[in-house]
Amino acid sequence: MVLSKTASESDVSIHSTFASRYVRTSLPRFKMPDNSIPKEAAYQIINDELMLDGNPRLNLASFVTTWMEPECDKLMMASINKNYVDMDEYPVTTELQNRCVNMIAHLFNAPLGDSEAAVGVGTVGSSEAIMLAGLAFKRRWQNKMKAEGKPCDKPNIVTGANVQVCWEKFARYFEVELKEVKLSDGYYVMDPVKAVDMVDENTICVAAILGSTLNGEFEDVKLLNDLLVEKNKQTGWDTPIHVDAASGGFIAPFIYPELEWDFRLPLVKSINVSGHKYGLVYAGIGWVIWRSKEDLPEELIFHINYLGADQPTFTLNFSKGSSQVIAQYYQLIRLGYEGYRNVMENCRENMIVLREGLEKTGRFNIVSKDNGVPLVAFSLKDNSQHNEFEVSDMLRRFGWIVPAYTMPPDAQHVTVLRVVIREDFSRTFAERLVIDIERVLHELDTLPARISAKFGLDCEEIKSNGSSNGVVTVKKTTLETQREITTAWKKFVMDRKKTNGVC
Repeated sequence: MVLSKTASESDVSIHSTFASRYVRTSLPRFKMPDNSIPKEAAYQIINDELMLDGNPRLNLASFVTTWMEPECDKLMMASINKNYVDMDEYPVTTELQNRCVNMIAHLFNAPLGDSEAAVGVGTVGSSEAIMLAGLAFKRRWQNKMKAEGKPCDKPNIVTGANVQVCWEKFARYFEVELKEVKLSDGYYVMDPVKAVDMVDENTICVAAILGSTLNGEFEDVKLLNDLLVEKNKQTGWDTPIHVDAASGGFIAPFIYPELEWDFRLPLVKSINVSGHKYGLVYAGIGWVIWRSKEDLPEELIFHINYLGADQPTFTLNFSKGSSQVIAQYYQLIRLGYEGYRNVMENCRENMIVLREGLEKTGRFNIVSKDNGVPLVAFSLKDNSQHNEFEVSDMLRRFGWIVPAYTMPPDAQHVTVLRVVIREDFSRTFAERLVIDIERVLHELDTLPARISAKFGLDCEEIKSNGSSNGVVTVKKTTLETQREITTAWKKFVMDRKKTNGVC
């Protein structure tokens, strides 16, 4: 959800060139119109505006699936009017969800007997899945502390500073302290040793990331498990692990099958994964799987009967579309283990092509690792003249959306660009992107350097907010400085276009 705001103060109406065939009256932009308009006009007005969106296939910032087979598209459209929560009315859809939960649980090596059903649920995405897993950990910890007669009002979770924002949301929304292991230069994931040192009696779980958003790296869940087992023995605690496998859960089982990160490790009690990332489904589907029934407190499960038969439910939303659940089942049976492995191996090969192409330019340091999510995170070896934000901005001229961002504490001085390799990112795309990056670098080399002195004022002269001629100067943050530099540079480029453009 994005908080609403008006985009324009002056133009408060919507116009469409082709819609004038059906209606000449402009529509209010932020109020419901008084009268109906023809369906053709409504379609054309909206379609015209959507043309200005970016191309999802060229959005290399996103992990989210942007292409599926036409047969799956048909299944999704055929079920778009089904509300998944109506389990009694749509029993087959419910059955397909249960099959998906069990398939994913087996993929993650859940300790299930031959006829034992897995414990899990489909969610809107990994954010909801993490909220549910976190609530389960919090409630189990509270029950344990109450049984021991101890206070249970100050729970905490230990994570790395590289976690996705949904973990911060969980901590704030559900009043859990988030204890973050700071990063360090060259080490951009959670250090298991530091994480275990931060664990105390109030720690409801340690969250490990299988596929960091920042550089795709898998955290060492095996080492974390081993260290935590030892600490639990020494302290008498039973601190568990949750694995946030939003990106890596549908990668590791297929191209790193020997890697131990899942339910093979005894302290891993729950795992979330995004079906809409490398699960290869359009946005809107995630999964959370628990090791056993004991790991999901029964009091968190609600039983309702006003939609028909008794229906157990454990979700943050009530109503939810069925399409993505059906699409996930389609992908699981359509591709099978072999198909998913082929897709992931191909993504990894295309990642290597892109990485090698960038290395050949001699201009970049590669920040991502060989093993992990198939993405390339890279930074300029020399950003004294021009920075990664300028590279990102200029790539948009070619249609590419490549994000530039700074690392979290204590590596915030490092800025990187990141390209996520999805199934629809071909080798041809990788080669073309390298060519376009080289063109951007060549053009940047011909432009004047950033006017750093205007914004940096570097603090050799002014330290501790010192004053000059009675004026107190407040030092800007690194991010504020970068934004100001990028804005000034954009203005310079636009002015240059106006004077040197083709007549």
